[in-house]
Amino acid sequence: MTTTAEPIRVLFLCSHNSARSQIAEAVLRDLGGNDFAAFSAGTEVTRVHPLAVRVLQAHGLPTDGLYSKHMRDVLGPHFDVVITLCDSVVEACPLFPGDTERYHWSFPDPSAVEGTEEERMRAFGEIRIGLIRRLKPFIEAQRNKRRITAPA
Repeated sequence: MTTTAEPIRVLFLCSHNSARSQIAEAVLRDLGGNDFAAFSAGTEVTRVHPLAVRVLQAHGLPTDGLYSKHMRDVLGPHFDVVITLCDSVVEACPLFPGDTERYHWSFPDPSAVEGTEEERMRAFGEIRIGLIRRLKPFIEAQRNKRRITAPA
């Protein structure tokens, strides 16, 4: 059920926009439904990490349309919330005008994990699980906030 006239626009930022922010974008699209519009970007453009794609697909999340974007490419439209997911992007994060909420959720870089394919996949899977744990209460809080502050 949609609770807002306009979706809550959320931007996830990470340095390479290849893993954490891509996973966050896909998970929010899935969990948030039509109440949210999810975007991601980074301070550098690379590629979506193949293991991020595999983890998302393994859990039935669509990966169509996911690609690495520079944060300057998404600046312009207003974002209701900006969430940084790695410590290195916090300093580079631009200022957003207006009433944009900012959060910092520090997650380790799963692409930095070395080891077997299974160990590396596990690292990406743990990021997905961690993001779900953060996003579920975030989604509920944002929905409740909109219900309370939305004009009747």
